[in-house]
Amino acid sequence: MNSTMNSTTTTYSHRTIWTLTYPVLISLLMEHLIGITDTAFMGRVGETELGASAIAGVYYLMLYMIGFGFSIGAEILIGRRNGAGQYRSIGAIFYQGIVMLLGIAAAIVFFSYTVSPDLLRRIIASTEVYDATLAYTRLRVWGLFFSLVTCMFRAFYMGTTRTRILTLNGIVMVASNIVLNYLFIFGKLGLPAMGIAGAALGSTVAEAVSVLFFVVYTRCRTDFRRYILFRISRLSPRIQSQILRVSGWTTLQYFISTGTWLFFFLSIEHLGKEPLAISNIVRNTSSFFFMIVSAFASTGTAVVSNLMGQQRPQDVMPTCKRIMRMCTWFILPFFIFAMLAPELIIRIFTDEHRLVAAAVPSMRVMMLIYAINIPAFVLFLTVSGTGSTRVAFWIELISTILYVGYIWLVAIHLKADIAVCWLSDAVYALGLLGCSWFFLRRGQWYRTRI
Repeated sequence: MNSTMNSTTTTYSHRTIWTLTYPVLISLLMEHLIGITDTAFMGRVGETELGASAIAGVYYLMLYMIGFGFSIGAEILIGRRNGAGQYRSIGAIFYQGIVMLLGIAAAIVFFSYTVSPDLLRRIIASTEVYDATLAYTRLRVWGLFFSLVTCMFRAFYMGTTRTRILTLNGIVMVASNIVLNYLFIFGKLGLPAMGIAGAALGSTVAEAVSVLFFVVYTRCRTDFRRYILFRISRLSPRIQSQILRVSGWTTLQYFISTGTWLFFFLSIEHLGKEPLAISNIVRNTSSFFFMIVSAFASTGTAVVSNLMGQQRPQDVMPTCKRIMRMCTWFILPFFIFAMLAPELIIRIFTDEHRLVAAAVPSMRVMMLIYAINIPAFVLFLTVSGTGSTRVAFWIELISTILYVGYIWLVAIHLKADIAVCWLSDAVYALGLLGCSWFFLRRGQWYRTRI
């Protein structure tokens, strides 16, 4: 039976899943284009800036994930309330979540200005890479005040399964970012050429535009009164406690997950500028494919949360398998193209023939790992969607330990080839896949109450 999206009897068929997924996919594509734009511009500025943008981007992402993980917990709560038809309680979660995220943003900015310079100096070997990284992060962290508010709007639209707006917002954000980065990086229209700092400023302003778009759209096109979205109320320790019980684990989970990326790039940075530049190119390509996996897996989180709210745990695993199949078929043509013609993709980021040839082996290794990534991340985010965020945290921690151990062995101890270092992603994915599968087969997740 097919019915409306918010009905308590929604059947999540292939068509329904795709209707929910494609706006998320397009919005993530738009966000990914921001990273591609920054990397492509940096590749034309210099090899130092190209390598530094990898570390700076991941360092910022690690700080951003503190807030993003919090918003995922809020999304799970919103999805559960939406599935149960408790619409009026969604606005309280939304408002309290924004207040808490703004507090998190302020704390991160303070940390970035007081601690980050000394911290980055200790962990980055090259003085030039350090200077470029610091120039980026000093401006980029101010964007957290906007990006974390955007996270709560995303949590609301994902949790209520109204994902189409994410497409429009993504288009607005990436268009703003491309224009602003071009102006600030290269100094067009009379502006000074800021280099890597211009990329940070352009992305920060683009995120402010994104928030403005969300506010205007929600006020004009959404029945916000149904959810009591924009009612300012007193801080509620009870609601904040509810959010923290779920989101505390997801916040730690995403922070640790992104921290491993920073560890990876710092380890590669000690191998030299060329391996670091190669890794940045491969990371941006990998991000495109991960974006597809993430779109389907994120839809799975929202769907599973709604199913749990509807008291239908028996439908969770069949829906999860359906999502995995759809993701595999969708990603297959891109996978074949990338395996057959990796040079065409690499040339988007650099026109140096030496770097293009050196990046091909790592590119192919990264692509093959997606045979594991698809089931691993869909199952892992299914665990979170059931509300078992504490279990998801421990799964993340176990997988991270395996990942870090492998990187330490091959990159730091053995100083192996960069393609061998990229096999670390396979180690991480196998950890997620094995632990998530075991919990969903043996755990008592269907009894989780939030």
